[in-house]
Amino acid sequence: MLMILNWMLPSILFIMGVFTFVSNRKHLLSMLLSLEYIVLSLFLLLFIYLNLLNYEMFFSMMFLTFSVCEGALGLSILVSMIRTHGNDNFQSFNIL
Repeated sequence: MLMILNWMLPSILFIMGVFTFVSNRKHLLSMLLSLEYIVLSLFLLLFIYLNLLNYEMFFSMMFLTFSVCEGALGLSILVSMIRTHGNDNFQSFNIL
């Protein structure tokens, strides 16, 4: 029972993050926040998986490093978009 809960919580968090990502497509900041939520749920799933199989946690640290890089790139795109267009509201991805 506990093992099922360990797998269900990150899965539900991932599905909620994807739903939030799909429903908030007009604002870049909301999309970036939901992407970070998805990455954190994937990290939780990876951490549980590596703990159950007694693997080392080095890969989870690499995953966190790449997720921080993804967040920094997203914020730089957000700043450049706000400087050129005035806000983070967009109708299509062609303006990026």
